[in-house]
Amino acid sequence: MIIGVPKEVKTSEYRVALTPAGAAELMRHGHQVIIETHAGAGSGFADTDYASTGAIITNTPAEVYKKADMIVKVKEPMPSEYEHIKEGQIIFTYLHLASSQSLTEALMNRRCIGIAYETVEKADRSLPLLIPMSEVAGRMSIQQGAKYLEKPQGGRGVLLGGVPGVKPAQVLILGGGIVGYNAAKMAAGLGALVTIMDVNVNRLRQLSEILPANVNTVFSNHYNISQAVKEADLIVGAVLIPGAKAPVLISKDMLKTMKPGTVLIDVAVDQGGCIETCKPTTHDQPTYIIDNIVHYCVANMPGAVPYTSTLALTNVTLPYIVQLANKGWKKACTENPELRKGLNLIEGEIVYKGVSEAFNLNYKEAVLA
Repeated sequence: MIIGVPKEVKTSEYRVALTPAGAAELMRHGHQVIIETHAGAGSGFADTDYASTGAIITNTPAEVYKKADMIVKVKEPMPSEYEHIKEGQIIFTYLHLASSQSLTEALMNRRCIGIAYETVEKADRSLPLLIPMSEVAGRMSIQQGAKYLEKPQGGRGVLLGGVPGVKPAQVLILGGGIVGYNAAKMAAGLGALVTIMDVNVNRLRQLSEILPANVNTVFSNHYNISQAVKEADLIVGAVLIPGAKAPVLISKDMLKTMKPGTVLIDVAVDQGGCIETCKPTTHDQPTYIIDNIVHYCVANMPGAVPYTSTLALTNVTLPYIVQLANKGWKKACTENPELRKGLNLIEGEIVYKGVSEAFNLNYKEAVLA
């Protein structure tokens, strides 16, 4: 199979979908790899690093898409890429279709095979291709939140960990999954007073056991959230429903009850966001202010640390890429139920319920025979 890796075109996206080591592994299995020139530069990998493995370097994305049987990306295709996608071509990337009807319909029209990193799911319901980027985003949410709490950035002027004699900041984290756990771990390590909320009591018990004493667990419901936001200095939205739009947990009305300069970090923005006033931003212009509340809603947070992110991502995606290349998508998805869960689109048909329900579009069971 010919695997193509185009350069990412999303604003301030520096990651690349495949490392030189990953390219070498695919060629070891007898496949051909085509890399768009400078695709790895933002992550610290030169064209010569790929060429030394035997990968072919091309000058334009059009060449990559034209020759490749499977396109491996980091972020969802951008409008400038739609025209290059071929019928029957495998697109393996973070698709996040439930957050964009225009993207969903564009890929349906291209009649490609859309396999989403974020919906590949193991039997224990864990999301192996989302976990490393969720770990990065969770830790970054506190890093960025601490910065934007500074007065010159529009924040309250609060030091996250405080100092002796001065109370530390209060951090509220909505969601106790991978993002929430990593955010709580980072915030607690910096000395903040942390509250983490979730609707799963068993998960709260687990978090209570493994997180430090300055982290409190609270059951998540509308009343508890509405009370907690009044005291928080930094709020992290870390809610995920795999493949579906995130639920809105913080309403616009709640902003008026918050302290001026409170910082909101919506990590769920790439799935529609769990804060009503959320809208996607970029690393170039990461924040905006509504009702004196700072909103940080960058949709590709891990793209700011591309070296770490690219290595972590390839570590988990490569085994699945090899399976798809060795067996073809039908056989690979038939034999591996984890990959089958990743199927979102098959030649114009939506085959993932979360996507069809997000836009009230027709759903069709995937046929792999």
